[in-house]
Amino acid sequence: MKRDNFHIFSGGPGAGKTTLIEALRARGHVCVDEAARRILKEQALTGGNATHDGDRARYGDLMLDYGLADYHAMREATVPVFFDRAIPELSGYGNAPGESDPPALTAAIADCRYNDTVFVFPPWQAIYTHDAERKHDFAHAIAVFEEIVATYRRFGYETLEVPRTAVAERLRFVLSRIDTL
Repeated sequence: MKRDNFHIFSGGPGAGKTTLIEALRARGHVCVDEAARRILKEQALTGGNATHDGDRARYGDLMLDYGLADYHAMREATVPVFFDRAIPELSGYGNAPGESDPPALTAAIADCRYNDTVFVFPPWQAIYTHDAERKHDFAHAIAVFEEIVATYRRFGYETLEVPRTAVAERLRFVLSRIDTL
């Protein structure tokens, strides 16, 4: 099912997606946190190894499970819903070269459609930092950004780059665009 009121924020790590999600939430907007960060925190608390540098297959399965649960939990919403990442970017995650996506992921990408325009946050070295879940270097952020843009386009989404500006300006940019989408 396509949900035009479901807006995706995506891009490489450390580009300001979560900060903007928090700014939207503070203003009363409905927001869905990134599944990967929730999983990594849970794995750290429980001593689990379903992580990007541990059991990648289990980590990918959990991200799909969380993504589906998040999508379906919001299906009754009629207001804009902002997702910090979404199901389509799981395509190719953990696949061996030349291997196709698992059938469950292929079905989820087809069945769980979001607004046609994805807000992509370009790499921004001035704000990029490491933390407990983000351990990669800035070059990795650039590579992830390029792959994510290509993935969303492959699935028929348009990408709209969010400018590298202050949070308040980014907020105005996004809100003005959802009024026209």
